[in-house]
Amino acid sequence: MADAVSPFAPSSFPNLPEIAGVTLGGYAAGVKYKGRPDLFMAELAPGSSVAGVLTTSLTRSSAVEWCAQVLKKGKARGILVNAGNANAFTGRAGMEGTEHMAAAAADAIGCRRKEILIASTGVIGQKLPADRITKAVPKLYASLSADGWRKASRAIMTTDTFPKGASATCEIGGVPVTIAGFAKGSGMIAPDMATMLSFVFTDANIPPAILQKLLRKATDKSFNCITVDGDTSTSDTLLLAATGAAGNTAPKKSSDKALKGFRAALLDVLTDLAHQVVKDGEGASKFVTIDVTGAASDKAARTIGLSIANSPLVKTAIAGQDANWGRVVMAVGKAGERADRDSMTVSMGGVLIVEKGEGVEGYDEAPVAEHLKGREVHIEVDVGVGRGKARVWTCDLTHAYIDINADYRS
Repeated sequence: MADAVSPFAPSSFPNLPEIAGVTLGGYAAGVKYKGRPDLFMAELAPGSSVAGVLTTSLTRSSAVEWCAQVLKKGKARGILVNAGNANAFTGRAGMEGTEHMAAAAADAIGCRRKEILIASTGVIGQKLPADRITKAVPKLYASLSADGWRKASRAIMTTDTFPKGASATCEIGGVPVTIAGFAKGSGMIAPDMATMLSFVFTDANIPPAILQKLLRKATDKSFNCITVDGDTSTSDTLLLAATGAAGNTAPKKSSDKALKGFRAALLDVLTDLAHQVVKDGEGASKFVTIDVTGAASDKAARTIGLSIANSPLVKTAIAGQDANWGRVVMAVGKAGERADRDSMTVSMGGVLIVEKGEGVEGYDEAPVAEHLKGREVHIEVDVGVGRGKARVWTCDLTHAYIDINADYRS
């Protein structure tokens, strides 16, 4: 972990509610780190539905490949995750390590290996010390509890400076339902499906196919709208497990009116976790919200928004509290989506600074400069060609990002 704690770090980890049918915890297996949890495990009640979104990286890890196979069946009994070693780009040994992890968890729970979901995060290209993990699993399993959220969330951290958790409640057909989960992520964040790692649980009774549709839609509006450094991980994994213990009537389709509250609550939890990932971005000192309107489509708007959010020039200007709107205009132009130069507007902190293809004559930069001094920065861009809109989130780029990543493997 980085020594400096994010200025956005909460004073304490949230008090997450117990989810009926879920026990979880963390354990120090010594995969890479010493004296801290680095192995997370969860046991799910028999019959639990699972859904997931996985990285589209063409160099994705063996754990991601394993999850893809398990998720096809839509049911699982457990999750096992290690931090400190991504077990990616390690050849046949990588899949063997993943299989050893699955076997150890399955033996502890008493289920089939293909009922175990696996994830790994950390350094790429180093062989996984699977023996340390398999040796630790029995002790970890014996310590699982319904309130093991904090240990579990800390066990998946790498360069994170604080554990990230969120929860929400809602109703499905008048039956109370709870959602809770946690995430890790700080660097190598430009999700192309999810964040680096996130695990969310609910006691709702929702069939796998419907759960998958709900998760995909909520992911596209949350994790797929954040970026820290523009780099998509080999290990991105977001899993959602539904135990069914709430006892609600199972919905027949994802658009079921009874799921309205659940859809909103799930999006709230995922968005909260996604925001925490950005706020813990390596070296970040500012949280940046970018609203794009007037695009050819919502998809085009998100592409433009991420182009702005991923621009090192935009991010360093924000770090330096420089209202250099020319960099924003540049980032819009390189996005590859339609934009009307002579109709475009740009605002920072609610102050209009660009319109009709040029800077607003005589605008007062003082309130903008003051806005950029704050922890939270807001940029609005209208590209003047349609009705598409999107909101994305990023952080600034400081020298601390270099410091953290220059010696990450040490």
